[in-house]
Amino acid sequence: MLDTLTQRRSIRKYKNQDIEQELLNEILKAGTRASTTGNMQVYSIVVTRDEKKKEELSPCHFNQPMIKNAPVTLTFCADFNRFNRWCMQRNAEPGYDNFLSFMTAAIDALLVAQTVCIAAEAKGLGICYLGTVTYTADKIIDVLNLPKGVVPVATVTLGYSDEEPEQVDRLPLEAVVHNESYNDFTEDSINQLYKNKESLAENKAFVEENGKETLAQVFTDVRYKKADNEHFSKVLLDVLKKQGFLE
Repeated sequence: MLDTLTQRRSIRKYKNQDIEQELLNEILKAGTRASTTGNMQVYSIVVTRDEKKKEELSPCHFNQPMIKNAPVTLTFCADFNRFNRWCMQRNAEPGYDNFLSFMTAAIDALLVAQTVCIAAEAKGLGICYLGTVTYTADKIIDVLNLPKGVVPVATVTLGYSDEEPEQVDRLPLEAVVHNESYNDFTEDSINQLYKNKESLAENKAFVEENGKETLAQVFTDVRYKKADNEHFSKVLLDVLKKQGFLE
């Protein structure tokens, strides 16, 4: 299992090979063994196999080819709809129309998503997280007919790999692990921790291709711009209000 985790990589190209329903169910069932707040399991997983539905979903993910190329797309949702209905049918008044409850359900959904990914990779499948869900949650809600109380938080494509990509870099352990309490960074420690990332040929090319001076500028000026962050923040907040998690 440690080898599966340490050798993992994102797969964006898949073979034209379906995933048997029995195998998919086995992987999804393993995912439901993930930790969950109070054993409420306030999440849902929408499985997309249909080609027409993939066509509808594709623009929600900026037309990244994985959506159409992968045999299975999984949309993991924070879901208090089911739990609320159960409560009301059992003479219990739910009080989950608030931001804390959304966070609870989102954490549950992400724990399940990662567990499903690990199970899939252990079975020889490839996966790719798509970071576009929180940008276009409103559109995904329409495509998947998600009712009030349900918000998509992660999408994963799943299939048999048709590529062998190199592993992308990661920061060293000391960049992300703090012992006993948070140890803030100095200018020198930042330089040291990002030295290897900035020296990689592919990242240097990334800087040059985008006409920037530093790798950090690629992130702030091109990939994750302030204006975009503010726009999509508003979209997501509107979604949370519409779906019943914010007043």
